[in-house]
Amino acid sequence: MRILVIAAAVLALTAGSAQAQGRRQPLDPAKPADNKPKVDEKAYKSALERIPEPKDKYDPWGGARPSEPAKTPK
Repeated sequence: MRILVIAAAVLALTAGSAQAQGRRQPLDPAKPADNKPKVDEKAYKSALERIPEPKDKYDPWGGARPSEPAKTPK
């Protein structure tokens, strides 16, 4: 009987927390839905131009394999 009461209490607490997560606040129709920051294309392009060009080609697997191919013995 005691185990049944504990199991019922755990179930009730779990169901209550799951129900609380499902609740949502209604959207206020007076507030605008567009909260995204405005993108300044001119600033974006100038920032891209300021990125320096790399001197060497990027090799993501450079640490996993030798840089020169293995030479076969004759």
